[in-house]
Amino acid sequence: MTIFRAAACAALLGGCAAVGDTGPHDAAMHRAAAADTREAVRFPAALRTHTLANMRDHLATLQGIQDAMGHGDYERASALAEQRLGLSSLEAHGAHEVARYMPAGMQEAGTQMHRAASRFAIEATNAGATGDAKPALEALARVTAQCVACHAAYRFE
Repeated sequence: MTIFRAAACAALLGGCAAVGDTGPHDAAMHRAAAADTREAVRFPAALRTHTLANMRDHLATLQGIQDAMGHGDYERASALAEQRLGLSSLEAHGAHEVARYMPAGMQEAGTQMHRAASRFAIEATNAGATGDAKPALEALARVTAQCVACHAAYRFE
């Protein structure tokens, strides 16, 4: 009888977890448990290391932007976005060198992320003038959407 109760509790808990699966994060978690079907991309070792460091910097920048937005420091959010993620950052990241190793879709996602970051920088500056952060937050979501799309489609091998 105890085994039956344990199985019933597990089934109920599993059902409760399934009911809560409503967002893209939950779907991504389920896909992560399945076979990795992302396209493998090969870079020379040094360039791979450089690119992964850039991606970590992008993630740290996004955190800094969120912190600045949370504190109402829209100018800092704008500057971080443009200098470290936006179109102005391409040369500093060596984008031209890494692009030749990227599949076209990966290049496009990267380009769109950098463009979206520059658009966000403008919206963050506007938020400083208007006090309305909603357009900037919507623009920031478009930046991270490009990151998510690229990481969902490609992986380093």
